[in-house]
Amino acid sequence: MTDKYTRRRFDVNDLEAIDRDILEPIPYEYKGRDTEVEYFTDEFTSVCPWTGLPDHGTLTIRYIPDEHLIELKSLKYYILSYRNVGILQEHVVNSILDDLVKVIKPKKMEVYGDFALRGGLGTRAKATYTKS
Repeated sequence: MTDKYTRRRFDVNDLEAIDRDILEPIPYEYKGRDTEVEYFTDEFTSVCPWTGLPDHGTLTIRYIPDEHLIELKSLKYYILSYRNVGILQEHVVNSILDDLVKVIKPKKMEVYGDFALRGGLGTRAKATYTKS
């Protein structure tokens, strides 16, 4: 007997739906000073790649800029572009880290995701980068 729920799936977007081109670097005027910058939101959403069910949580981005900061409106639109993307929670932090490092080339960066409980189990994942 087939369970009516095992065949159910919501549409999901693939990784190409992430709007990486919207990310905009802006000059950091205090080059040489190690200022730690932190951005956070508790409204991050993506979807499970297998079921299409929503995943949401808190996302924190910490970095020490070198020559550029990330422009905040561009970051907001970029993060919003994950809304219907099917991506594992552990991959979210790595994807965001890779994209931001490519755009602003910081001295150091950390992306931390604290995702809401699903079926009684939560996920916390952190990806880090240090310029060599």
